[in-house]
Amino acid sequence: MGECKKLSTCEFCRDFDICKKTEKGLKHNEWALSNRMSMIKKKIMVMSNKGGVGKSTVTVNLGVALAEMGYKVGIADVDIHGPNIPKMLGVEGARLKDDENGIIPLSIGDNLKVVSMAFLIESPEQPVAWRDTAKYDYLRELVGSINWGKLDFLLADLPPGTGHEPITMIELMGNVDGTIIVTTPQDVALLDAQKAILFAKDNNVPIVGIVENMSILTCPHCNEEIEVFKSGGGEKTATKMDVPFLGRIPLDPDITNKCDEGKAFVANDSKNSLIFKEIVKKAFHLE
Repeated sequence: MGECKKLSTCEFCRDFDICKKTEKGLKHNEWALSNRMSMIKKKIMVMSNKGGVGKSTVTVNLGVALAEMGYKVGIADVDIHGPNIPKMLGVEGARLKDDENGIIPLSIGDNLKVVSMAFLIESPEQPVAWRDTAKYDYLRELVGSINWGKLDFLLADLPPGTGHEPITMIELMGNVDGTIIVTTPQDVALLDAQKAILFAKDNNVPIVGIVENMSILTCPHCNEEIEVFKSGGGEKTATKMDVPFLGRIPLDPDITNKCDEGKAFVANDSKNSLIFKEIVKKAFHLE
């Protein structure tokens, strides 16, 4: 087998069955991974150590906000067992295609691309019951065989926890440029956020900052601010752990409704949209 310059990893190559899989093939996989990642300026993980804090909501709106600013953005939905990104972007039921350069991510507008397990299963209700070995193979293809092209940002939306998926993504993505930690104001969520911060530090991943979601509810009748889950814990945790605090996202039914409708709440001129855009600018030092 001569030197292969195909950009897909071996397992997703159309010539897999006729190619002599030798040690060179394994080295080709490493080359393909490295080549893909070299075309991406910033690789960002969005993490939480607790489920239900709005991590995917933050990822989607972060991606849409950056895309609206003119940046080329990719969203990798790494939550294998609960892939919700397509639903939130209004592309549920879409399917991926491939060519000689690998798997083609789904394009949304001119600047946003997305890949998700949801594009590979028959129906949204179908569970994915995989052991870690199968998940590793999938994540390797997610990173190595997806033809992202040149991106300014690749956002990896991770499942809750500090286990298999985040460890594997750090290994496969190479030099991760940073992680955003999403939390809510409850004590248990803040405790888990500290674990996520320590995980990132232990793995030499820079911490972009903490986002406190579901922070304050504004009464629609009198405009009084109500601390449903308390407020300010995210900033206190950031100070305690010596990491940046990016800002607070209010608890607002409109945000949930927009997610259910497949629309990013950041894609308008609402108060919440302006708050989130300031978080994005602060996270990446944008004007």
